[in-house]
Amino acid sequence: METFTAKKFDIPKLAGISEKNIEEHLKLYAGYVKNTNLIFNKISELRSDPEKNAYILGELQRRLGFEFDGMRNHEYYFAHLSGGKKEINTKGELYKKIEKEWGTFENFLSHFKFVAATRGIGWTILYFDKISDKLIISWVDEHHLGQLTGLSPLLCLDMWEHAYVYDYPTSEKKKYVEAFFANLNWMTVEENYKKVI
Repeated sequence: METFTAKKFDIPKLAGISEKNIEEHLKLYAGYVKNTNLIFNKISELRSDPEKNAYILGELQRRLGFEFDGMRNHEYYFAHLSGGKKEINTKGELYKKIEKEWGTFENFLSHFKFVAATRGIGWTILYFDKISDKLIISWVDEHHLGQLTGLSPLLCLDMWEHAYVYDYPTSEKKKYVEAFFANLNWMTVEENYKKVI
């Protein structure tokens, strides 16, 4: 039987993102972990008679992607805010790769932030595609709609309102994006890259 445990994060006091918002957001993350476990356990219980439980199993399988990706996306996100702000290593492989693909690091940041300003709820994710050896920025609706198959997430920015609702109105979400980058531990992004290249 599959079981997942909510991870602990070492998130210091942040500039522009309140402790209240982080506290409430972590509760939401814990809910995704709980629901992922509930779904896996229920599927395990019902799969002994798939014909009898076909409808329920089908709906659980559909819901699994939402809860599981909600759990995992948040684990990337909170890791990025853990351990204190750390600048990207300008001599490192990720920085070089970003400059190769976008011309400058500033061009990359500008485009990532532009995607983050997409209307609606979702995630802005920087992926690495090992097959094409490319970095790809993408918008993901909800948690599971729009994930790019076979690609590895390196940088995940939560753009659901719950990520900033205690600090900014929805009309000022760009301020939240700036606050996220002001607190970002780039070492976590670089470690994600090193694991997949």
